[in-house]
Amino acid sequence: MDREGTLNGRKVLIVGLTLFSMFFGAGNLIFPPFLAVQAGTAIVPAAAGFLVSAVGLPVLGVVAVARSGGLSRLAGRVHPVFALVFTILIYLSIGPCLAIPRTASTSFEMTLLPLVGESGKAAGQLIYSIIFFAIAAFMAFNPDRLTDRLGKILCPALLFLIFIMFAGSVFHHQPVTGGPAGAYNGAAAVTGFLEGYQTMDTIAALNFGIVIALNIRALGVKEDSQVVKTTIRSGIAAGILLALVYAALAYVGGQVQADAAGLDNGARILTFAAGKFYGNAGAVLLGVIFFIACLNTCIGLLSCCSKYFSSLIPRIGYHAWVILFAVTSVVIANAGLDRILAFSVPVLNAVYPVAIVLIVLSFMNRGTGRGRGMYPAAICLTAVVSIIYALEQAKLPIPGITKAASLLPGYELGLGWMIPAAAGMALGLMFGGKKCISGDMRAKPHID
Repeated sequence: MDREGTLNGRKVLIVGLTLFSMFFGAGNLIFPPFLAVQAGTAIVPAAAGFLVSAVGLPVLGVVAVARSGGLSRLAGRVHPVFALVFTILIYLSIGPCLAIPRTASTSFEMTLLPLVGESGKAAGQLIYSIIFFAIAAFMAFNPDRLTDRLGKILCPALLFLIFIMFAGSVFHHQPVTGGPAGAYNGAAAVTGFLEGYQTMDTIAALNFGIVIALNIRALGVKEDSQVVKTTIRSGIAAGILLALVYAALAYVGGQVQADAAGLDNGARILTFAAGKFYGNAGAVLLGVIFFIACLNTCIGLLSCCSKYFSSLIPRIGYHAWVILFAVTSVVIANAGLDRILAFSVPVLNAVYPVAIVLIVLSFMNRGTGRGRGMYPAAICLTAVVSIIYALEQAKLPIPGITKAASLLPGYELGLGWMIPAAAGMALGLMFGGKKCISGDMRAKPHID
């Protein structure tokens, strides 16, 4: 400790490594190399756009939740009922209904599926997912010790393996000569932003604060104000690390750009690159990278979701929630993931813009004063457009209304909510009421 009640730089870095490992899953691995191959010579503007949405927004999310005293309090600035529904939707969508089951499915495909083949896929995936979630549940049983397990062990191991992959690309350096393909041709920065938008880390950032705060307290920080400051510093450290790793992975993709231009996803590009750099050993290297990355994210999500629901329904203890979510994820990963995706992805697309607007609002107004009306007005208009878009994606368009919403600038890209959000902010600023939207707005900072 530097001073009584504060953490020194080394411990802040360890907490930052813990947060990084919770963010960095399979999707974070595959987006940068795919972006590099598709963007070609337009890699710089494409990467800039990607870093804004894949690093900038998640870091701002961590800061927003820390400064607001928790997600429930931040969302409570809109309305208490909204805070409850929105928070539950986020935890379920990013947790047991989507992200947690996918950690096992994705890591299985990258580690054991090449060995067992399609004929042994069903049995292999069942056994693998049971073992995978048993390990994750065991490590999630003590959420206040994640800094010891993720920050000090698993995250450094992951970074070391990614460095080995990056080093291989440096020794096989070749200039990027291919031009941008598809949407990157003429709109590289915007397309890169949309790719980063799809990592869904901004929503995850709203979830992770509750467990990060637990670990900070376990390291000896007791005052709420110091917990908030340390959370923000850790979020910035995690963001810097994310940016460096994304740059390294984009460089890896760039070194196989000419040969991998025909591959249709980042996992195949990484597989090709690992084989080119290290031969058969490359498949083992990549498999271990995916396993650790997915396990880290799974542990973080199990911890956050279980902590939240154990506080929401105290009759069911934290450990029981961990086991329930782990067992549910085994079932979904093996039996119904496609159906769950059909439901969860539209829900995520509905809540993601709302999360972004909520974060932006937290830096514009603390939910008090003349601008307090911006919260309900901007969130309401954003939610309307986002729900219309999500229903259309779920093949449930609303006659007339969907067509009208599609006229909004950026709607086809999934960004049609931006103008309504700005309009809501303006209306709320002009006509905001005099009473607080939520009773806890003036509560002292506290990460819940």
